[in-house]
Amino acid sequence: MSEPFVRSGALCARPLSLYVEDSADFLVVDAPDGKLLGCLALRTHPASADAGRAASGILYNFCVTPCSQGHGLGTKLLTAAMARANFLSLKALFTATTGSGELFRRHGFAPAHVTAAPPAWVNSLSPERNSQILFRSL
Repeated sequence: MSEPFVRSGALCARPLSLYVEDSADFLVVDAPDGKLLGCLALRTHPASADAGRAASGILYNFCVTPCSQGHGLGTKLLTAAMARANFLSLKALFTATTGSGELFRRHGFAPAHVTAAPPAWVNSLSPERNSQILFRSL
């Protein structure tokens, strides 16, 4: 499902083994015939007392098939991810986007400086993608 978004540059390429290994991170929506319509992953990062960081989450691999776009599926996935983050007692959510981030902004996300985000995640971002980091408190 992610492959067209990888080809367009909207998502980073990830090996299939990573999707399998991190499958518990994913929220998915499928059609009655089992075809995937959308997905969004939430990875948690523990609190870091020495760095003054509360437990946070990273939203990644957010995609909705073209035929399902514009019908509220992305909003439902994002809302479900935020509910899961609240259930996990996370205090903040971060994401990186090469697009406008309009959907995230409509749900309270705003630009964040890299120093606010978990360092391991920031270090994993590809500088050449020139991603914008967005943040939302929970």
